[in-house]
Amino acid sequence: MSATFLGMPGNLSKNTDFPKNAAKAVQNSQLRFNLRKATHTIRGKRAAVVSELPDWQDLRAAGRAIKDHTLRHLDRYLLQLEEAVTARGGHVHWARDAAEANRIVTDLVKATGEREVVKVKSMATQEIGLNEHLAAHGITAYETDLAELIVQLGHDFPSHILVPAIHRNRAEIREIFLREMPGAPEGLTDEPRALAEAARLHLRERFLKAKVAVSGANFMIAETGTMVVLESEGNGRMCLSLPETLISVVGIEKLLPAWHDLEVFLQLLPRSSTGERMNPYTSMWTGSVEGQDFHLVLLDNGRTRVLADEVGRQALRCIRCSACLNVCPVYERAGGHAYGSVYPGPIGAILTPQLRGMGSELDASLPYASSLCGACYEVCPVAIDIPQVLVDLRAKAPHGLAERAGMRAAWWLFAREGRLAAAQRLAARLRRLIPRRLPGPLGAWTDTRDVPDIPRQSFRDWWKESGS
Repeated sequence: MSATFLGMPGNLSKNTDFPKNAAKAVQNSQLRFNLRKATHTIRGKRAAVVSELPDWQDLRAAGRAIKDHTLRHLDRYLLQLEEAVTARGGHVHWARDAAEANRIVTDLVKATGEREVVKVKSMATQEIGLNEHLAAHGITAYETDLAELIVQLGHDFPSHILVPAIHRNRAEIREIFLREMPGAPEGLTDEPRALAEAARLHLRERFLKAKVAVSGANFMIAETGTMVVLESEGNGRMCLSLPETLISVVGIEKLLPAWHDLEVFLQLLPRSSTGERMNPYTSMWTGSVEGQDFHLVLLDNGRTRVLADEVGRQALRCIRCSACLNVCPVYERAGGHAYGSVYPGPIGAILTPQLRGMGSELDASLPYASSLCGACYEVCPVAIDIPQVLVDLRAKAPHGLAERAGMRAAWWLFAREGRLAAAQRLAARLRRLIPRRLPGPLGAWTDTRDVPDIPRQSFRDWWKESGS
């Protein structure tokens, strides 16, 4: 999966931890301005359309229940999905990890004899680094989502689940188009309409020439084998319907049992993501349609490991709406690149360490990329208790020698009432000698807070003396 992170901009690196990446990111005042303006706009729209539904909390509960039920019986529903897709002329491939998924897709493209593919916006293909893998085998992948196109042309890295180019303003986008887009109008302005028209003209030729398309899916219906893609620009519809071969890479958790379950999520997702009552384009197809050859690649890549975790498995409910990013005070200041993952923000802080494991310095630090304010849980349309998972992951994260020694010392001290009472009396006698900033490795703790004043007498001793 390392290829996924080759495009990280600036000095941000997957080889450092989140605090170091965030410290660099917050120095960029333009980035903070862009993020604040965009996230506040999106969350304002979301709040307005959510408030229109008196049964919103019931919809959240229904979404949670459907997802939890599906995850409990995922093996059965996946086999049902495979049977339904195959019965309708589609081909199902199972990928244990990123390497296997990349190999399957690359082999399928090579079998067509084509060397270019068009792509619908897909988190799963970004997760596995598909574009980079295709490029290494002489195949060019063209992103067709406007924000993804901006990121691709800018040799950049997505920083938001819904709006990958949220860290760019329109002046920066204009410069990218003029520098990187073939045939960009010389007099191109930074007006949104002009930028969108330039992208439309650039992509139209790609759509008409492409013989192979790659997509993800927002949902899969086990009952019928139907794939569902929600999008706002129409590029997805072009990719899904025009090419002769369609390859969809979808995480196994995107499954819904029955057709009627989709009704709940078609209300939850648009309102939580774009702040719309419904998506402008909702595309659905079942198997191979109208002579198109369809391949479904079911991606595990760590998901069954997450499923085995009683606390962490709720992250697999995620429908990628990005509502948690738009309310997170940490994301608003640090931006998505600091997370070093295709999944930034609060959901990335719990999903990425579980999918990849916490073997790297960055992944081990992600559960700490939160103030635990709980705003993410309040807006999550499927009620993922992100703070709960963060706390659980912090307990599982690797801890340094000094930290482990400190916790053992605290356990020894608090295990006996007499030890604690003696320590409190000693601290009271030495309180004038305790500095405001602790020495050595403990100094980092007091860089952002004062050592509390130690009273002359502990509450325990006062209680005994008072005779209470």
